Amino acid sequence: MAEYTERKRWLFLGLPFTFTKYYIKEDMLTIVSGFLKRSENDCYMYKVQDVELVATLGERLVGIGTVVCYTGDTTHPKLILSHIRNAKEIKNFILEASEQARMRRRTLNTLNIGTEADDMEDAD
Repeated sequence: MAEYTERKRWLFLGLPFTFTKYYIKEDMLTIVSGFLKRSENDCYMYKVQDVELVATLGERLVGIGTVVCYTGDTTHPKLILSHIRNAKEIKNFILEASEQARMRRRTLNTLNIGTEADDMEDAD
């Protein structure tokens, strides 16, 4: 069972002097942030629909990247794992883990491709 714990880093030399941690497990993604006021956000892997890796020139120079997860979560439809190491490996892990989680739950992602407009035409 693979699991990642990463810390948000400064762009300056990729140093981990922030109060944000990311916990990536096979069934859940958790973001814990804050020092005085602690905030914890969870998202089940089966809700992750797409994952994007963004690495600016500065990030690439210090060996970090940003992973953006597009989810079906109502509180955070876009989860951003900013300035993390092993970004490509983590992105691939999230893609595979989310697909496996959907298979286990037998969840299907569908797109709305104008079916409401077709229903309206059929009703006339």
